[in-house]
Amino acid sequence: MIAKGLSFQSALTKRAFDFFVSLFGLLTTSPIVLLAWFVASVETKSNGFFIQQRVGKNGKLFKVVKIKTMKQVEGVDTSITASNDVRITKSGAFFRKTKIDELPQLWNVLLGQMSFVGPRPDVPGYADQLEGEDRIVLSIRPGITGPASLKYKDEESLLAVQPDPKKYNDEVIWPDKVKINRDYIKNYSFAKDIYYIWKTIVG
Repeated sequence: MIAKGLSFQSALTKRAFDFFVSLFGLLTTSPIVLLAWFVASVETKSNGFFIQQRVGKNGKLFKVVKIKTMKQVEGVDTSITASNDVRITKSGAFFRKTKIDELPQLWNVLLGQMSFVGPRPDVPGYADQLEGEDRIVLSIRPGITGPASLKYKDEESLLAVQPDPKKYNDEVIWPDKVKINRDYIKNYSFAKDIYYIWKTIVG
């Protein structure tokens, strides 16, 4: 059972904001997205859009869309990415640093699969495995940014210096993100959402 999340009024305000701003965002950033898609397609010699199954609200799976920033490397198969990951392409490093790779997720927001602010959507095996009070994290749509994303904005660099990046993520970063996101939902305010978006934009 998933714990109760936002009030009806808060959820409605949040969704209305997401819909109209994502629609405006898609209309204004589409040239950038198309150019990034072309560059990524050329460099990776594949579809420049990265499409992957993620865990959404109430544990429902959906396909997130991003600009592809990594290429396949034989012998490397993990969902944990460090800044020194050999799979990251040259253009991918730039797209990740500028967050251009995140722009296609505006489509996910428009469709109601994601929100601008919320827990980051993880691959199966993390959020969908939460138990007890922690399952409140699944009561809202995952977000492009949020308090946990801001705290760990340098997550890839942090993981790069760990002897076992996956272990550090699973035992240190992930539990802390769950706590941060749980507190975000319990103490939700639309004003904080605007603050998190602003902090993401200005860095």
